[in-house]
Formats: sequence, structure tokens, C-alpha cells
Amino acid sequence: MKPHILLICGLISFSQSACSKNKQPMKYNKLTPQEAAVIINKGTEYPHTGEYVNTKDSGTYVCRQCDAPLYNSNDKFDSHCGWPSFDDEIKGAVKRVPDADGRRVEIVCANCGGHLGHVFEGENYTAKNTRHCVNSISMKFIPTKQTTMEKAYFASGCFWGTEFYFMKKAGVTETTVGYMGGHVDNPTYKEVCTGSTGHIETTEVIFDTSKTSFEDLVKLYYETHNFEQIGGQGPDIGPQYQSVVFYVNESQKAIVEKYIKILSNKGFKPATLLKPAPVFWAAEDYHQEYYDKKNGTPYCHIYRKLF
Repeated sequence: MKPHILLICGLISFSQSACSKNKQPMKYNKLTPQEAAVIINKGTEYPHTGEYVNTKDSGTYVCRQCDAPLYNSNDKFDSHCGWPSFDDEIKGAVKRVPDADGRRVEIVCANCGGHLGHVFEGENYTAKNTRHCVNSISMKFIPTKQTTMEKAYFASGCFWGTEFYFMKKAGVTETTVGYMGGHVDNPTYKEVCTGSTGHIETTEVIFDTSKTSFEDLVKLYYETHNFEQIGGQGPDIGPQYQSVVFYVNESQKAIVEKYIKILSNKGFKPATLLKPAPVFWAAEDYHQEYYDKKNGTPYCHIYRKLF
């Protein structure tokens, strides 16, 4: 029996050794001596000197040693203690361990064990009644990516002509023609043309707010169609051709209202309807960028300078 036991033990030992060799070690970021003094050797930076004591930007705080997410910016608060304070952590990101002093509770990164600081409860700073007192040097801040892209929806008769001008506007990155405002899901062009679905031919405009503005688009909108015509545009007559702006937020609504008033003061009678944006249904492929495909120009959308 003994030789067999030895053989089995040997196989177990070999298997464990092989698994140990195949396991990839966790890769950590290289730390400066100052960072290591806190993260590895459990030191503490001087109060009111840390990089993130007063940071209020939106984003995520991650472990400086292993990049694991630790805290969300919306859980950060000002405790006036001199170190960044959070009343909650990202679930499972922080581990609590008894501090060497026997009195406090140390907090470490659950992923790599790097020292973060200490946690205190019962101070009544926030409704959660918890304060994670963290060394700035133990963390890195990743700001929330700020997008400069915005959507707008304009209807001014046949969507071929509406799109024609917007797709050539500087700052516009993408246009799509389609249907909005009806009571039928995913309508076809043939269905919309009957006037029974309630949809309006609309152009979705995606634009870069760092290069143009919604206000500039509204000006172009009014300068490229007959906004005084009711129930159609030029020879295209029907409810699907009404002048409409579908606004995506209150700011867009206010800007359109501003220009309706400006035009009214100029003696015009704007018939543009203003509605909150419902679902946008993209039209069939052959409608997209129609005039560019046909090497033509709109027959009922002509530019005229108004502003």
C-alpha cells in the first residue's frame, strides 16, 4: 500500500506544482517611493496635501497600485478632515481589517491589498453614517467621459430636402431620415404616405456641440423651408409634411420658442409645431442621403437668409 500512497502523493504534488507554474501573477503598477510608503508600508499623507481632497468632478476613483475601481464620485463628501472622504464604496471593492493600533479599522483594496486609509462610523456626516478616510496617493481619478454629441429632430416637409441641408452643415456628424409622432411601430414609407399612421417625415441630426450649436441648426432649419405653410411643404401636401421640431430637452424647446418669437416679430406667421421627441423610426435605405445618391437638389427646400 505504501508505494501506491507515495505515487498518489507524488502526482498530487506534481499537479499542484504545475498549476502554480501555469498561474499568471497579478501585474501591479510601479509605485514611486512616496506611493509605496503609504500603499505598501501603510503610511499616511499629511492632511490637506492630497491631490483629491477637494475634487468635485464626476468620475471613478481607482486603486493606484492595481487600477481596481474603489469609489464613485457621487459618494464623496467634504468632511473637513483633510483627506478625501466617501460614505460608500463600490460593492466588493474595499476590505476592512483590524488596524495594528487595535483601535481603528483599516481599509485596503480588496483586489491587491494596498492600504487606502481607515473607515469610521457613527459620526453623522451623511445619511449613511460612514466615512472612508482615504489617502489621495492610494488612488487615481478617472473622470467621466464628457460627450459633445447631441441629437436634434427637424421636420420641414419631404425629408429628402431637410436632410440635404443639415448633412452639409459644419459640425453635423450624421443624419438619418425617418418617421416620428405616429401610433404605428416601425412604419413603412407607403404606410406613412397614406396619412393614417400619424407620423411626420423627420430628419435626425447628430451634431458636435464643440463645433456648432442647436441654435445654429434652428437658424438653418428656418432658412431652408416655408415655415408659414400649414399641412405641407410646397407641392407636398399632407399631415406627414408639417413643419415640426421634436425637442429632446427643455433647452432645445426654449431655443425654438425664442426663434418663433423672433420670426413673429419680423412679421412672419410660423406654423411650426413644437413637440417632445417620441421614438424615431429610420426610413428605408433608399431614402437616406437621397439627393446625394441622385446627384440632385431639393425642389421644395431653398435657402434664404433670415438671421
